[in-house]
Amino acid sequence: MNKLGIDLGGTKIEIIALSDQGETLYRQRVATPQGNYLGIIKAIELLVQQAEKMAGGCDVVGMGTPGAISPATGLMKNSNSTCLNNMPFVQDLQKHLGKKVYIENDANCFALSEAVDGAAAGEQSVFGVIVGTGVGAGVVINEQIIIGANAIAGEWGHNPLPWPLPNELPGLNCYCGKNGCIETWLSGTGLAALFYQENGRRLTAEEIVAAAGSGDQQCEQALADYENRMARSLAHVINVLDPHVIVLGGGMSNIDRLYRNVPALWGQYVFSDEVSTRLCKPVHGDSSGVRGAAWLCDRSNIRQ
Repeated sequence: MNKLGIDLGGTKIEIIALSDQGETLYRQRVATPQGNYLGIIKAIELLVQQAEKMAGGCDVVGMGTPGAISPATGLMKNSNSTCLNNMPFVQDLQKHLGKKVYIENDANCFALSEAVDGAAAGEQSVFGVIVGTGVGAGVVINEQIIIGANAIAGEWGHNPLPWPLPNELPGLNCYCGKNGCIETWLSGTGLAALFYQENGRRLTAEEIVAAAGSGDQQCEQALADYENRMARSLAHVINVLDPHVIVLGGGMSNIDRLYRNVPALWGQYVFSDEVSTRLCKPVHGDSSGVRGAAWLCDRSNIRQ
């Protein structure tokens, strides 16, 4: 039976229908109703109806979204669409759709997509990283998402930057209430904020990358520092999880030099005489999140 996946973001909602072989049968996106809980549910309901009309019916819907279902309450938590937080979102969706709904963190969906038929297909363990406006990750073992006892497996972005240099302390303030979290160093917004702090120039992460490629020495130094910090941060993950593949997603994953320079640096921080872990680009790009949500329809891909 076809699989329906939904990627619920802060600005857009996207739906995809996949065949059992992973072929895209239907795809559509709409704007997310801002701050409107019932409006979001209604928008999803309409998308599902349209997808079923175009690609056939289904019994289950998979969904990826920032945040997670609290194991303690069954309610949404940590969502950037704040109107969802502390709400029985899954239960309400199931009532409106008349179907079973499986919901997962968007980074988990990204990791699952790349593990099933993406850059890490056929590999035993995958750490799927999101480096964009925020920093998160999902862990997939044998095509099964590792959720964790607290539903926070893969939240490496809110660990401190490993092996900090004196000029990196205490680090920028993080929205979580702490200082120096990996997210403040490796997110695109973090890179831009740090660059302004150090150089007095307001450039976006994309502009810093472009200027570095044109020979701007301040931007080149900023990217070299970024690569070293990513190498340290991922070495920490390798020392704990030892994944076969790390796949980068999000806007910062489009920086081609990362895939060459970061693995060349992380060996000095990994507790091993050899590092076989591969750092890869995503095969499905910005489609990975919604594709991973569709793969949730196969419940065998989730480990509670």
